[in-house]
Amino acid sequence: MTLQPGLSGSSQATVTHADTARALGSGDLEVLGTPRLVALLEHAAVVALDGELDEGTTSVGVAVDIEHLAPTPVGGTVRAVATLMDIEGHTLHFTVQALDDRGEVARGEHRRALVDRQRFLRRAAGG
Repeated sequence: MTLQPGLSGSSQATVTHADTARALGSGDLEVLGTPRLVALLEHAAVVALDGELDEGTTSVGVAVDIEHLAPTPVGGTVRAVATLMDIEGHTLHFTVQALDDRGEVARGEHRRALVDRQRFLRRAAGG
């Protein structure tokens, strides 16, 4: 594994009714809900790491700090980008941003931890 700052990935989604704040329970409006936006930003970081990790290693999200700046309506397309900025031991620090056709939707930071896949699953199962 030779992760280097500057590695980036992106993810894109068209907002459906299932992605709205109303559907997700995070509000009552028919616009992109923050929980769905966070998932899209995290997915961009996962895409950045695709093919870059040693076999048996994966990453898990451990922190998200974003500003959700603008609404995106149902039918709008949102593109998320995550860029690896720093590596601190097993913790990866990303900057994240989301844009739609009208401009910036969100920006912030996301941290992921590198973990041994099998050990993590054993721990999750109570072992």
